[in-house]
Amino acid sequence: MDGEFGSDIVTISDEEGNDFVLEHLDTIELDDTYYMAFIPADTNEDDDDHGLVILKVIEENGEEVLVSIDDDDFLNNLYDLFMERLLDEDEV
Repeated sequence: MDGEFGSDIVTISDEEGNDFVLEHLDTIELDDTYYMAFIPADTNEDDDDHGLVILKVIEENGEEVLVSIDDDDFLNNLYDLFMERLLDEDEV
C-alpha cells in the first residue's frame, strides 16, 4: 500500500458482524508473513484511546485476509516494532 496519495482506509468485520473502519499506518514483514498496523479511522486528537490495531495477513481461498494475533508476547513485540517505526517517521 502506498501512502503517497493519502491514507489507506479499510473496513473489517469481526466474527459477530460488527464493522470497523481503520486507517492503515504501516506494514512489517517478518519470516515471510506480513503484519499491518491500523488506527480507528474515526479517532480524533482529543481522544485518550488511540489504540493501535495490529493484524496478521494470511491467504485464505486465494485472497488476503486480516486476522487477529493470539500470542500476547508476540503482539507486544510487534507493537514495539511498529511504534519505533512510526515514531522514526514522525521525526523525519
